[in-house]
Amino acid sequence: MATERHYSPADRLLLQADAALRTLLPFSGQPYRPSPAVTEPEAELDADDARHVARLMRINHTGEVCAQALYQGQALTAKLPEVRQAMEKAAEEEIDHLAWCEQRIRELGSRPSLLNPLFYGMSFGIGALAGLVSDRVSLGFVAATEQQVCKHLDEHLAQLPAEDRKSRAILEQMREDEQQHAENALEAGGLRFPAPVRFGMTLLSKVMTKSTYRI
Repeated sequence: MATERHYSPADRLLLQADAALRTLLPFSGQPYRPSPAVTEPEAELDADDARHVARLMRINHTGEVCAQALYQGQALTAKLPEVRQAMEKAAEEEIDHLAWCEQRIRELGSRPSLLNPLFYGMSFGIGALAGLVSDRVSLGFVAATEQQVCKHLDEHLAQLPAEDRKSRAILEQMREDEQQHAENALEAGGLRFPAPVRFGMTLLSKVMTKSTYRI
């Protein structure tokens, strides 16, 4: 019968440092699934369209950086072992999105945001704080965050050039996964946040989006 492995505080800090490096260093995240874009043809985009799509993918990449940090912070402070394991599993699944977005950004001749270390640190702190409050709040924060991500993905899908099937395939699969993560968090007992809290999260997300689009 399998038992949960117990880590010391020092072990957990080292694991968090390793996760941060794998998230922030270029090409360090290895996806578990192949990119949905691999079977799609490359479109010939003009310079303006390619630049815009690259910036949209940069925003989504930064969103995945934040998701990694959020889940890692929550796993660090989760009360129940099953909640910690759920957070760690979700972080693994988000690695796919991280790698897919980075690959697409590079294909479009651009780079990830220079602000990613800052956003990683902020998101890690928010996740750890949510976990300290309660597992129910932590799961609720996951659900609310993933719902915000789905809205962003819908907006980005609407802005993609029709011929860019590679980027579209990535974002469509990401949206499906994020929606499932939100539903899983609520089914696990996550708190449904009131409207004012969701509004505050939306404002914070808009600040991140505007800064990441260009930097």
